[in-house]
Amino acid sequence: MKPAPTYNTHQLLPISKQILLAECSVLRAKLRQQGKTLVFTNGCFDLLHAGHVMALEAAKRQGTVLWIGVNSDASIHALKGNDRPIYSQNERLYLLNALQCVDGLLLFEGTHCAQELSCIQPDVYVKSSDYSIATLHPQERQALESCHAKILFLPMLLGRSTTQTIVQLRSLA
Repeated sequence: MKPAPTYNTHQLLPISKQILLAECSVLRAKLRQQGKTLVFTNGCFDLLHAGHVMALEAAKRQGTVLWIGVNSDASIHALKGNDRPIYSQNERLYLLNALQCVDGLLLFEGTHCAQELSCIQPDVYVKSSDYSIATLHPQERQALESCHAKILFLPMLLGRSTTQTIVQLRSLA
């Protein structure tokens, strides 16, 4: 029997669902031609947990195709501080790639994804209920309004968050 391949965390892991921003308009046009509804969400997904998976499955039910914008390592570092991310962007993309509900993954560098939203022009944009119209990044909101995307805030799994998990783990150390 042939041994399974091994990787270290600095190697690129296989990610079949990753799309580049340069490809998005062509892929988006094909989805429109096929009459498919594009749902988009974004986040860090630093420590993937049941709350993430439930939210992504719920997001997928809002349309036909689910694309996820994933914050890069530099982006998370800028947003969350020196001790984040926990897992590299490649590891996070790899984990999300394994989920059946995910159709496309777009890595983005900024602290918000307004440029990506303008290019993608999703039919539906989904965030968790800890966000609201008032707390969305203003440029993201403008991009969504300009393409007439439906904006939904879906319920969260209570007691599950990356920050809570990190705090809990640190208390055990």
